[in-house]
Amino acid sequence: MLKNDSFLKACRKEHVDFTPIWIMRQAGRYMKEYRAIREKVDFLTMCKTPDLVAEVTLQPVDILGVDAAIMFSDILIPVEAMGMKVTFTEKKGPAFANPVRSESGAEQLDILDYSKSEEKMPFIREAIKLILQSLDNRVPLIGFAGAPFTLATYMIEGETSRNFSWIKRVMYTQPPFLHNLLDKIATVVTHYLQLQIDSGVHAVQLFDTWAGYLSPDDYKEFALPYVQKVLNGLNKKGCPVILFANGVSSILEHMSSASPDVIGLDWRVDIGDARKRVGDNVALQGNLDPCVLYAEPPVIKKYVKDILRKHGPGPGHIFNLGHGILPDTPVEHAKALVEIVHELSSKHVIGDE
Repeated sequence: MLKNDSFLKACRKEHVDFTPIWIMRQAGRYMKEYRAIREKVDFLTMCKTPDLVAEVTLQPVDILGVDAAIMFSDILIPVEAMGMKVTFTEKKGPAFANPVRSESGAEQLDILDYSKSEEKMPFIREAIKLILQSLDNRVPLIGFAGAPFTLATYMIEGETSRNFSWIKRVMYTQPPFLHNLLDKIATVVTHYLQLQIDSGVHAVQLFDTWAGYLSPDDYKEFALPYVQKVLNGLNKKGCPVILFANGVSSILEHMSSASPDVIGLDWRVDIGDARKRVGDNVALQGNLDPCVLYAEPPVIKKYVKDILRKHGPGPGHIFNLGHGILPDTPVEHAKALVEIVHELSSKHVIGDE
Protein backbone atom coordinates (compact mmCIF):
# COMPACT_ATOMS: atom_id res chain seq x y z
CA MET A 1 0.00 0.00 0.00
CA LEU A 2 1.28 3.45 -0.92
CA LYS A 3 2.29 5.70 1.96
CA ASN A 4 1.31 8.79 -0.05
CA ASP A 5 -1.48 8.17 -2.54
CA SER A 6 -2.69 11.79 -2.77
CA PHE A 7 -1.77 12.00 -6.46
CA LEU A 8 -3.85 8.95 -7.36
CA LYS A 9 -6.76 10.15 -5.25
CA ALA A 10 -6.70 13.50 -7.03
CA CYS A 11 -6.64 11.73 -10.41
CA ARG A 12 -9.79 9.91 -9.35
CA LYS A 13 -11.33 13.14 -8.00
CA GLU A 14 -11.38 11.78 -4.46
CA HIS A 15 -10.88 13.90 -1.33
CA VAL A 16 -7.27 14.73 -0.42
CA ASP A 17 -5.84 16.56 2.58
CA PHE A 18 -3.61 18.69 0.34
CA THR A 19 -3.13 19.32 -3.38
CA PRO A 20 -0.55 16.84 -4.69
CA ILE A 21 2.24 18.07 -6.93
CA TRP A 22 4.75 16.66 -9.35
CA ILE A 23 6.71 18.53 -12.01
CA MET A 24 7.00 17.70 -15.69
CA ARG A 25 10.63 16.95 -16.54
CA GLN A 26 11.32 16.86 -12.79
CA ALA A 27 14.35 14.60 -13.33
CA GLY A 28 16.59 16.82 -15.41
CA ARG A 29 19.45 19.21 -15.98
CA TYR A 30 18.46 21.75 -13.32
CA MET A 31 19.67 19.21 -10.72
CA LYS A 32 23.40 18.84 -10.13
CA GLU A 33 22.88 15.17 -9.26
CA TYR A 34 21.42 14.59 -12.73
CA ARG A 35 24.22 16.53 -14.42
CA ALA A 36 26.83 14.45 -12.61
CA ILE A 37 25.43 11.27 -14.16
CA ARG A 38 24.88 12.90 -17.54
CA GLU A 39 28.55 13.88 -17.74
CA LYS A 40 29.48 10.20 -17.73
CA VAL A 41 26.99 8.80 -20.26
CA ASP A 42 25.02 10.02 -23.27
CA PHE A 43 21.29 10.64 -23.04
CA LEU A 44 20.09 7.50 -24.85
CA THR A 45 22.37 5.31 -22.75
CA MET A 46 20.82 6.83 -19.64
CA CYS A 47 17.33 6.05 -20.93
CA LYS A 48 18.27 2.43 -21.65
CA THR A 49 20.23 1.64 -18.46
CA PRO A 50 17.75 0.53 -15.79
CA ASP A 51 19.86 1.33 -12.73
CA LEU A 52 20.55 4.84 -14.04
CA VAL A 53 16.88 5.32 -14.91
CA ALA A 54 15.94 4.31 -11.37
CA GLU A 55 18.56 6.58 -9.81
CA VAL A 56 17.53 9.63 -11.83
CA THR A 57 13.81 8.96 -11.39
CA LEU A 58 14.17 9.03 -7.61
CA GLN A 59 16.24 12.21 -7.41
CA PRO A 60 13.29 14.66 -7.37
CA VAL A 61 11.38 12.44 -4.93
CA ASP A 62 14.28 12.58 -2.51
CA ILE A 63 15.29 16.20 -3.10
CA LEU A 64 12.00 18.01 -3.80
CA GLY A 65 9.49 15.89 -1.92
CA VAL A 66 7.07 15.59 -4.86
CA ASP A 67 4.00 13.40 -4.55
CA ALA A 68 4.70 11.23 -7.59
CA ALA A 69 7.71 9.94 -9.48
CA ILE A 70 7.76 9.80 -13.26
CA MET A 71 9.97 7.29 -15.02
CA PHE A 72 12.98 8.93 -16.62
CA SER A 73 12.86 8.28 -20.35
CA ASP A 74 12.03 10.06 -23.62
CA ILE A 75 8.94 9.99 -25.80
CA LEU A 76 11.05 8.96 -28.81
CA ILE A 77 12.28 5.68 -27.30
CA PRO A 78 9.54 3.59 -29.01
CA VAL A 79 10.08 5.49 -32.28
CA GLU A 80 13.71 4.41 -32.27
CA ALA A 81 12.54 0.87 -31.57
CA MET A 82 10.36 1.12 -34.70
CA GLY A 83 13.56 1.46 -36.73
CA MET A 84 14.22 5.21 -36.91
CA LYS A 85 17.70 6.17 -35.76
CA VAL A 86 17.58 9.18 -33.46
CA THR A 87 20.43 11.32 -32.17
CA PHE A 88 20.28 13.86 -29.33
CA THR A 89 22.33 17.02 -28.96
CA GLU A 90 22.24 19.52 -26.09
CA LYS A 91 21.41 22.51 -28.30
CA LYS A 92 19.11 21.06 -30.97
CA GLY A 93 17.51 18.14 -29.16
CA PRO A 94 16.41 15.04 -31.10
CA ALA A 95 17.07 14.59 -34.81
CA PHE A 96 16.30 11.85 -37.34
CA ALA A 97 18.62 11.37 -40.30
CA ASN A 98 15.84 9.96 -42.50
CA PRO A 99 12.43 11.51 -41.81
CA VAL A 100 9.33 9.57 -42.89
CA ARG A 101 7.51 11.55 -45.58
CA SER A 102 6.06 8.89 -47.88
CA GLU A 103 4.29 5.55 -47.82
CA SER A 104 7.52 3.78 -48.72
CA GLY A 105 9.17 5.21 -45.62
CA ALA A 106 6.23 4.21 -43.43
CA GLU A 107 6.32 0.67 -44.80
CA GLN A 108 9.85 0.22 -43.47
CA LEU A 109 8.77 0.91 -39.89
CA ASP A 110 8.47 -1.98 -37.47
CA ILE A 111 4.96 -1.79 -36.01
CA LEU A 112 5.67 -3.21 -32.59
CA ASP A 113 3.13 -5.46 -30.95
CA TYR A 114 3.31 -6.20 -27.22
CA SER A 115 5.90 -8.98 -27.46
CA LYS A 116 8.13 -6.97 -29.79
CA SER A 117 7.90 -4.01 -27.43
CA GLU A 118 9.23 -6.20 -24.63
CA GLU A 119 11.88 -7.67 -26.91
CA LYS A 120 13.18 -4.38 -28.29
CA MET A 121 12.83 -2.37 -25.08
CA PRO A 122 13.60 -4.85 -22.27
CA PHE A 123 15.02 -2.01 -20.19
CA ILE A 124 11.51 -0.60 -19.64
CA ARG A 125 10.22 -3.45 -17.51
CA GLU A 126 13.52 -3.79 -15.67
CA ALA A 127 13.72 -0.05 -14.97
CA ILE A 128 10.18 0.02 -13.59
CA LYS A 129 10.98 -2.95 -11.35
CA LEU A 130 14.05 -1.19 -9.94
CA ILE A 131 12.23 2.11 -9.48
CA LEU A 132 9.38 0.47 -7.57
CA GLN A 133 11.85 -1.35 -5.33
CA SER A 134 13.68 1.90 -4.57
CA LEU A 135 10.49 3.89 -4.05
CA ASP A 136 9.39 1.37 -1.42
CA ASN A 137 5.75 2.50 -1.76
CA ARG A 138 6.54 6.10 -0.81
CA VAL A 139 4.73 7.67 -3.80
CA PRO A 140 3.16 6.44 -7.06
CA LEU A 141 5.13 5.97 -10.26
CA ILE A 142 3.94 7.56 -13.51
CA GLY A 143 4.77 6.06 -16.90
CA PHE A 144 4.35 7.95 -20.15
CA ALA A 145 4.40 8.01 -23.93
CA GLY A 146 4.14 10.53 -26.71
CA ALA A 147 0.75 10.77 -28.40
CA PRO A 148 0.57 9.70 -32.06
CA PHE A 149 0.37 13.18 -33.60
CA THR A 150 3.31 14.47 -31.57
CA LEU A 151 5.45 11.46 -32.47
CA ALA A 152 4.47 11.80 -36.12
CA THR A 153 5.59 15.42 -35.98
CA TYR A 154 9.11 14.40 -34.99
CA MET A 155 9.16 11.54 -37.48
CA ILE A 156 8.11 13.74 -40.40
CA GLU A 157 9.89 16.98 -39.49
CA GLY A 158 13.10 15.12 -38.62
CA GLU A 159 13.76 17.46 -35.68
CA THR A 160 12.07 19.90 -33.33
CA SER A 161 10.27 22.47 -35.44
CA ARG A 162 9.04 26.03 -34.97
CA ASN A 163 6.44 26.19 -37.73
CA PHE A 164 5.74 22.49 -38.40
CA SER A 165 5.84 23.07 -42.12
CA TRP A 166 6.60 19.47 -43.09
CA ILE A 167 3.89 17.70 -41.12
CA LYS A 168 1.34 20.33 -42.14
CA ARG A 169 2.43 20.01 -45.76
CA VAL A 170 1.86 16.27 -45.51
CA MET A 171 -1.40 16.81 -43.62
CA TYR A 172 -2.84 19.00 -46.35
CA THR A 173 -1.36 17.26 -49.42
CA GLN A 174 -1.16 13.58 -48.36
CA PRO A 175 -3.86 13.03 -45.72
CA PRO A 176 -4.29 9.28 -46.44
CA PHE A 177 -0.57 8.73 -45.83
CA LEU A 178 -0.66 10.69 -42.57
CA HIS A 179 -3.72 8.83 -41.32
CA ASN A 180 -2.01 5.53 -42.08
CA LEU A 181 1.14 6.61 -40.24
CA LEU A 182 -0.82 7.88 -37.25
CA ASP A 183 -2.74 4.62 -37.03
CA LYS A 184 0.51 2.64 -36.98
CA ILE A 185 1.99 4.88 -34.31
CA ALA A 186 -1.16 4.55 -32.20
CA THR A 187 -0.77 0.78 -32.26
CA VAL A 188 2.82 1.04 -31.06
CA VAL A 189 1.98 3.58 -28.35
CA THR A 190 -0.85 1.41 -27.04
CA HIS A 191 1.43 -1.60 -26.61
CA TYR A 192 4.19 0.56 -25.15
CA LEU A 193 1.90 2.01 -22.48
CA GLN A 194 0.39 -1.40 -21.78
CA LEU A 195 3.88 -2.74 -21.15
CA GLN A 196 4.42 -0.01 -18.58
CA ILE A 197 1.06 -0.63 -16.91
CA ASP A 198 1.69 -4.38 -16.76
CA SER A 199 5.13 -3.68 -15.28
CA GLY A 200 3.58 -1.86 -12.34
CA VAL A 201 3.31 1.89 -12.95
CA HIS A 202 0.43 3.51 -11.07
CA ALA A 203 -0.59 6.03 -13.75
CA VAL A 204 0.41 7.04 -17.27
CA GLN A 205 0.61 10.36 -19.09
CA LEU A 206 0.13 10.79 -22.83
CA PHE A 207 2.09 13.80 -24.07
CA ASP A 208 0.48 15.43 -27.11
CA THR A 209 2.96 18.28 -26.94
CA TRP A 210 2.42 19.67 -30.43
CA ALA A 211 -1.32 19.12 -30.78
CA GLY A 212 -2.01 22.70 -29.72
CA TYR A 213 -0.49 23.90 -33.00
CA LEU A 214 -3.44 22.41 -34.85
CA SER A 215 -6.71 24.18 -35.56
CA PRO A 216 -9.64 22.63 -33.66
CA ASP A 217 -10.93 20.96 -36.84
CA ASP A 218 -7.51 19.53 -37.71
CA TYR A 219 -7.11 18.32 -34.14
CA LYS A 220 -10.42 16.48 -34.46
CA GLU A 221 -9.25 14.79 -37.66
CA PHE A 222 -5.55 14.13 -37.15
CA ALA A 223 -4.94 13.91 -33.41
CA LEU A 224 -8.06 13.08 -31.43
CA PRO A 225 -9.00 9.79 -33.17
CA TYR A 226 -5.56 8.36 -32.47
CA VAL A 227 -5.56 9.47 -28.85
CA GLN A 228 -8.92 7.73 -28.56
CA LYS A 229 -7.51 4.61 -30.18
CA VAL A 230 -4.72 4.49 -27.60
CA LEU A 231 -7.02 5.09 -24.63
CA ASN A 232 -9.62 2.60 -25.86
CA GLY A 233 -6.94 -0.01 -26.47
CA LEU A 234 -5.51 0.01 -22.95
CA ASN A 235 -6.33 -2.39 -20.16
CA LYS A 236 -5.82 0.30 -17.56
CA LYS A 237 -6.02 -1.99 -14.52
CA GLY A 238 -7.05 0.99 -12.44
CA CYS A 239 -4.27 3.26 -13.74
CA PRO A 240 -5.44 6.83 -14.33
CA VAL A 241 -4.52 8.30 -17.72
CA ILE A 242 -3.42 11.93 -18.01
CA LEU A 243 -3.71 13.63 -21.42
CA PHE A 244 -1.45 16.67 -21.80
CA ALA A 245 -1.22 19.12 -24.69
CA ASN A 246 0.76 22.33 -25.01
CA GLY A 247 -1.55 25.07 -26.26
CA VAL A 248 -4.64 23.36 -24.92
CA SER A 249 -7.06 26.27 -24.89
CA SER A 250 -8.64 25.86 -28.34
CA ILE A 251 -8.93 22.06 -28.12
CA LEU A 252 -9.85 21.56 -24.47
CA GLU A 253 -13.37 20.24 -25.02
CA HIS A 254 -12.14 17.89 -27.76
CA MET A 255 -9.49 16.49 -25.42
CA SER A 256 -12.13 15.94 -22.78
CA SER A 257 -14.22 13.95 -25.27
CA ALA A 258 -11.46 11.33 -25.39
CA SER A 259 -12.37 10.58 -21.74
CA PRO A 260 -8.97 10.71 -20.05
CA ASP A 261 -9.02 10.67 -16.26
CA VAL A 262 -6.97 13.89 -16.11
CA ILE A 263 -6.29 16.72 -18.55
CA GLY A 264 -2.92 18.44 -18.23
CA LEU A 265 -3.06 22.18 -18.88
CA ASP A 266 -0.36 24.50 -20.16
CA TRP A 267 -0.09 27.94 -18.52
CA ARG A 268 -1.91 29.83 -21.30
CA VAL A 269 -5.37 28.82 -20.08
CA ASP A 270 -7.08 29.93 -16.87
CA ILE A 271 -7.56 26.80 -14.77
CA GLY A 272 -10.88 28.08 -13.41
CA ASP A 273 -12.17 28.62 -16.93
CA ALA A 274 -10.88 25.18 -17.94
CA ARG A 275 -12.76 23.60 -15.04
CA LYS A 276 -16.00 25.22 -16.18
CA ARG A 277 -15.43 24.09 -19.75
CA VAL A 278 -14.75 20.40 -19.03
CA GLY A 279 -17.12 19.94 -16.11
CA ASP A 280 -16.71 17.55 -13.21
CA ASN A 281 -15.99 14.34 -15.10
CA VAL A 282 -12.25 14.91 -15.44
CA ALA A 283 -9.50 16.03 -13.06
CA LEU A 284 -7.15 18.85 -14.02
CA GLN A 285 -3.38 19.06 -13.79
CA GLY A 286 -1.35 22.27 -13.86
CA ASN A 287 -0.63 24.93 -14.62
CA LEU A 288 2.11 27.30 -13.42
CA ASP A 289 4.27 29.01 -16.03
CA PRO A 290 7.72 27.35 -15.66
CA CYS A 291 9.35 30.78 -15.79
CA VAL A 292 7.72 31.74 -12.48
CA LEU A 293 10.35 29.51 -10.86
CA TYR A 294 13.01 32.07 -11.74
CA ALA A 295 11.39 34.29 -9.09
CA GLU A 296 11.97 34.16 -5.35
CA PRO A 297 9.62 32.09 -3.14
CA PRO A 298 7.32 35.01 -2.15
CA VAL A 299 6.52 35.57 -5.83
CA ILE A 300 6.10 31.85 -6.45
CA LYS A 301 3.69 31.75 -3.50
CA LYS A 302 1.56 34.50 -5.04
CA TYR A 303 1.17 32.61 -8.32
CA VAL A 304 0.53 29.28 -6.61
CA LYS A 305 -2.18 30.86 -4.49
CA ASP A 306 -3.81 32.31 -7.61
CA ILE A 307 -3.95 28.91 -9.32
CA LEU A 308 -5.32 27.17 -6.22
CA ARG A 309 -7.93 29.90 -5.87
CA LYS A 310 -8.93 29.79 -9.53
CA HIS A 311 -9.36 26.02 -9.46
CA GLY A 312 -11.53 26.51 -6.43
CA PRO A 313 -12.92 24.05 -3.89
CA GLY A 314 -13.53 20.42 -4.53
CA PRO A 315 -11.40 17.45 -5.55
CA GLY A 316 -9.54 16.72 -8.75
CA HIS A 317 -6.54 19.05 -8.92
CA ILE A 318 -2.93 17.96 -9.34
CA PHE A 319 -0.51 20.89 -9.23
CA ASN A 320 2.15 20.97 -11.94
CA LEU A 321 3.90 23.33 -14.28
CA GLY A 322 2.29 24.18 -17.60
CA HIS A 323 5.26 22.54 -19.35
CA GLY A 324 8.61 21.02 -18.40
CA ILE A 325 10.84 22.66 -15.83
CA LEU A 326 13.61 24.70 -17.48
CA PRO A 327 17.26 23.61 -17.22
CA ASP A 328 18.45 26.80 -15.51
CA THR A 329 15.75 26.78 -12.82
CA PRO A 330 17.21 27.10 -9.30
CA VAL A 331 16.57 23.78 -7.57
CA GLU A 332 15.85 25.68 -4.34
CA HIS A 333 12.92 27.35 -6.10
CA ALA A 334 11.55 24.01 -7.28
CA LYS A 335 11.76 22.70 -3.74
CA ALA A 336 10.05 25.86 -2.48
CA LEU A 337 7.24 25.34 -5.00
CA VAL A 338 6.48 21.89 -3.60
CA GLU A 339 6.50 23.18 -0.03
CA ILE A 340 4.30 26.16 -0.92
CA VAL A 341 1.69 24.02 -2.70
CA HIS A 342 1.54 21.64 0.26
CA GLU A 343 1.38 24.45 2.79
CA LEU A 344 -1.30 26.55 1.11
CA SER A 345 -3.55 23.68 0.08
CA SER A 346 -3.34 21.91 3.45
CA LYS A 347 -4.46 25.12 5.14
CA HIS A 348 -7.54 25.15 2.89
CA VAL A 349 -6.74 28.66 1.72
CA ILE A 350 -8.89 27.98 -1.33
CA GLY A 351 -11.87 26.87 0.73
CA ASP A 352 -13.56 23.51 0.81
CA GLU A 353 -16.90 22.03 -0.11
